[in-house]
Amino acid sequence: MQTINRTQLFRASCLSLLVTSLSFGIRAGILGDLGTKFELNASQLGTITATAFWGFPLAVVIGGIIVDIIGMKRLLLMAFIFHLVGILLTIFATGYWTLFFSTLVIGIANGTVEAACNPLVTSLYTENKTTKLSHFHLWFPGGIVIGTLIVTLFKLIGLNWQVQVGVMLVPTAIYGYLFSRLDFPVTERVAAGVSTAGMYKAVASPLFIFMFVCMFGTAITELFTGQWIDVLLKNVTNNALLLLTLETGVMVLGRAFAKPILKLFSPQVVILMSTIVASIGLFMLSTMTGDIIFLAAIIFGMGVCFFWPTMLGFVSENIPKSGALGLNLMGGAGMFAVSIWTIIMGKYYDSIVISKLPAGSDPAKYLTAAPGTDMAKALESAKSLAGPDVLHFTLAIPLVLIVAFTGLVFYMRAKKKTAPLATVVV
Repeated sequence: MQTINRTQLFRASCLSLLVTSLSFGIRAGILGDLGTKFELNASQLGTITATAFWGFPLAVVIGGIIVDIIGMKRLLLMAFIFHLVGILLTIFATGYWTLFFSTLVIGIANGTVEAACNPLVTSLYTENKTTKLSHFHLWFPGGIVIGTLIVTLFKLIGLNWQVQVGVMLVPTAIYGYLFSRLDFPVTERVAAGVSTAGMYKAVASPLFIFMFVCMFGTAITELFTGQWIDVLLKNVTNNALLLLTLETGVMVLGRAFAKPILKLFSPQVVILMSTIVASIGLFMLSTMTGDIIFLAAIIFGMGVCFFWPTMLGFVSENIPKSGALGLNLMGGAGMFAVSIWTIIMGKYYDSIVISKLPAGSDPAKYLTAAPGTDMAKALESAKSLAGPDVLHFTLAIPLVLIVAFTGLVFYMRAKKKTAPLATVVV
């Protein structure tokens, strides 16, 4: 007989998401080191970073299709194997291609975690989906905070980037052990007896398609900016990594206190307010310098903190028949959009840097110039101008979303409340 311990399942889910976020936080912190160690430019670093976002949507969409068939437990044990392999491949990386493939495998692991855990949380807490998704997803920014602090501490004491990556093996081993011992429920859609045809009909609805497209923008605004802050703003401030820590720290606090906020406002209103605040924060990050930029990071963190869990919660509450597939298509859409934007912006960043160098100069010579030389100083000056330009270009996305989510708020006011799925008793 199965005994479903939802508290232990939720805690193990949070730990698996912690590994996912550590991979983002630690990679963001060592991105510059990887570029120096393996002589990689911003375009190459952008492609390596993007592979995690390729692996994620691949895994999350496939996982969303098969999770009702093979069960959430098997999917999470697969995630454990992918994480283990990806971390070890990263530790023993020797150059561009080994970093490329190791990051891809970690991305697949991260997507597999979300493919199983998002429907697991909504199945465990059917009465409180958006709040519990917020509590679950606080471990994503939480892990980024922990990861960036680990990078900062290890750099201070002189430990190399391989050791920093190796830290992820500890929580990976723990969550793999916990999930192997626990019993799992079936997904909410299966428990409610909603057919597969009904699920596919739900994800083809106009409201789902609208949210699917909007997920592109919310994910880019949140994840692209966070992942690239150290590269884009390291020449604007001496504490670029602290900006990421501040931003994600605010996100942790916001998601921890999601319950009272969601009692006051509907998910769609929360998303709209978040987009407005995120736009203000991103504008400040792209235009300001000096200590005020830390305030900008806090405001930006306040804006993006509810994006991911509230978008998923909105879909689960208002289009419940979309089931695990709906949640995972949303996650896949977000990560895929970030992967494409990361590559585009990596090339855009390089082009801006080159344009700021003396006409007719060879960029390769500037990249290999000794610190303190005129060429090195010219390169640093070019980079200090390029980073804010990339953020300013990205600002267009949340500005468009403000219009889209304003329309959503008015649409939902006119729409009847969606009834929750009822569990079929066999």
